[in-house]
Amino acid sequence: MKVVIIHGQSHKGSTYHIAQMLAEKIGGDTSEFFLPRDFSDYCLGCTQCFMKSETLCPHYEKLNVITKAIDEADVIILASPVYVYHATGAMKSFLDHYGYRWMVHRPMEAMFKKQGVCISTAAGAGMKSTNKDMADSLFFWGVAKRYSYGAAIAAVNWNGISEKKRKAIDKATSNLAKKIKNNSGKVKPGLRTKGFFAISRMLQKQGFNQSDVDYWKEKGWTGNKRPW
Repeated sequence: MKVVIIHGQSHKGSTYHIAQMLAEKIGGDTSEFFLPRDFSDYCLGCTQCFMKSETLCPHYEKLNVITKAIDEADVIILASPVYVYHATGAMKSFLDHYGYRWMVHRPMEAMFKKQGVCISTAAGAGMKSTNKDMADSLFFWGVAKRYSYGAAIAAVNWNGISEKKRKAIDKATSNLAKKIKNNSGKVKPGLRTKGFFAISRMLQKQGFNQSDVDYWKEKGWTGNKRPW
């Protein structure tokens, strides 16, 4: 399996270590990127990606290295520490650039066969809302199987985590890795994904944005074909 990790921070803290732990247990080839070190641009809201082509985004070339890694991966791991009850600004800015890939626009066919994981940590709370920030993108990209893991570590760094919590993290990541490996190569979208795809399909049959309409027609998705 190929795994890609997108870290929502550039330092190697608790979230980094947990994401690494999970990737090692999954096995296979792992590539990773650190935000904002590897990508730091903000979406300009120019709408070129929606209305015409993502290649017209002023940040397309910078982002394309990460995009290719995501497209080639079997498992996508989005990892962010909790910043004021949400994902880091760097993670949010990164995900903003993929709005054109949401199902209502031009989802990538390969996404409907991938697995995705959202990982977050905090000293106390905020993991649920942070994971949702990232999980929203995984769902709307069409990622077939999605998991979330949030850890309240009661510490401000990896070295400060108690032995008891480390054992709990180790157990949780082992269980998660087992599920991912067992599902490898046979994941299919659930009813929620298929339902939203059906709604998007109806919108594309009516037509709104010509780039999206042409894309869906070319894929055959407004007909009888489906991406799964």
